[in-house]
Amino acid sequence: MTEAISPEIFDHLVELAALELTPAEATYLRQQLNHQLDAIDQLESIPLDASLPITSHGVPYTAQISQPPREDTWQPYPAPDEILAQSPQFEDGYIIVPDIPHTSLE
Repeated sequence: MTEAISPEIFDHLVELAALELTPAEATYLRQQLNHQLDAIDQLESIPLDASLPITSHGVPYTAQISQPPREDTWQPYPAPDEILAQSPQFEDGYIIVPDIPHTSLE
């Protein structure tokens, strides 16, 4: 497999992720990502029987052996003022976060 992530694509991804990498870090990370894609490509090349069911986990979790979902209940934190006191800015019980500048993704 050729490099799926070229230096140009990698630079674009780094820019989108707003990362600051040294040239050595960028080269290393791009190589590691390409190694991961190579490993996935090798796994995909393993012939499998068409009747084999697709799974996301090695152990099947059927309804008979799985725990039922727990009830989703709201449990208020006993001391919300302690959390707010750790925030640099808060008002009326809400943490104020700075605006994030947005740019066009064209």
